Amino acid sequence: MFAKLTVTELKLLSREPMMAFFALFSPTLLVVILGSVPAFRKPSADLGGLRVIDVYVGIAVALTVAMLGLQVMPMALATYRERGILKRLATTPARPSLLLAAQLTAALLTAIVSSALAVAVGRIAYDVPLPSNVAGFVLAYLLAALGVFAIGLFIAALAPSGKAGNSIGTLLFFPSMFFAGLWTPREVFPPALQRVGDFTPLGAGERALHEATTGHWPSLLSATVLVGYLAVFGLGAARLFRWS
Repeated sequence: MFAKLTVTELKLLSREPMMAFFALFSPTLLVVILGSVPAFRKPSADLGGLRVIDVYVGIAVALTVAMLGLQVMPMALATYRERGILKRLATTPARPSLLLAAQLTAALLTAIVSSALAVAVGRIAYDVPLPSNVAGFVLAYLLAALGVFAIGLFIAALAPSGKAGNSIGTLLFFPSMFFAGLWTPREVFPPALQRVGDFTPLGAGERALHEATTGHWPSLLSATVLVGYLAVFGLGAARLFRWS
């Protein structure tokens, strides 16, 4: 039943062409656009000898998690409640909790495919180094995804409708991606702004991904912040989530 629900959620996403396109390919497009700028393929002293394109592959991975966790998931789950789908499922063997788990799994699988595509294009097209600590990168990715998805579930628990869920998620999306370095790499932030970003979900996630890319494990601070978001918002979502 869980597998069928997960496949169904993936099919429903594929039937929304614009949403599916942005979820799967916009991070890769970001890598291609920035990699096409010659200046961004040259080492920068401001980035510690890295190239802009090297930094932005990790940011593109964070972008995938942000779009799915803060925009797609809250809208989908709030819409299911708004339309009475969760209430009707309660009378079938497909319990609402299974649908919730399937939605999370479908979002995570989509994020993994999108992130892998961005990393592969960065490597093949622009010679961006692969993560030196693969296990650390996987750990950082899962912590970032679960922390952000927990926030998405919390939004879905409070939003009265699908549109409201998407609107709330979008309001959080832009400042979150700012601290992740989407518009300006975190490495050139003033120290005080970097410190603030370290305590945001995507700022901590991007830092953890960068640490793993350079051969380290996610720092204790990054891991603690992400686990904290997962615990606080996950527990809040579990307590507040309404099936009908």
